[in-house]
Amino acid sequence: MKKQQQHEKFMRMAIGLSEKNVLESIGGPFGAVIVREGKVIAKSGNKVVPNNDPTAHAEISAIRLACKKLKTFNLKGCVIYTSCEPCPMCLSAIYWAHLDGIYYANTKTDASNVGFDDQFIYEEFEKSPDKRKVATFQLLQEEAQQAFKLWEQSEMKTDY
Repeated sequence: MKKQQQHEKFMRMAIGLSEKNVLESIGGPFGAVIVREGKVIAKSGNKVVPNNDPTAHAEISAIRLACKKLKTFNLKGCVIYTSCEPCPMCLSAIYWAHLDGIYYANTKTDASNVGFDDQFIYEEFEKSPDKRKVATFQLLQEEAQQAFKLWEQSEMKTDY
């Protein structure tokens, strides 16, 4: 039961951040905590509005802080506690950061019910680029290939 209590402690921290964000008019009702070996590495509320940054969701902000603190882009060995099921952007960032697990409280349906509906993004992912709502055009692919060729030969090449 100790493990369950620990999970609940960290989730309550994430929920507390989400409530603080609203009560103090900081940002949206979302909070996230990143933990490694039972210790908090980073935590953040949603900072979209105060930072004028549409990518400053709680999960992304916590990932940025954790990476900076640990001086790495790979958060293997860490888990994230988030007050709400991650949106498509945050879920992608969690995968890119190689977090080991996700614990969430509210669902994406709960978020949708209060105005945070990401369903259209999931639907856009299923469409070919030429059918998406945001106009998408491919240009200069052959020229752009040079950067990939340079990367393949680079000594600084790092898998991530």
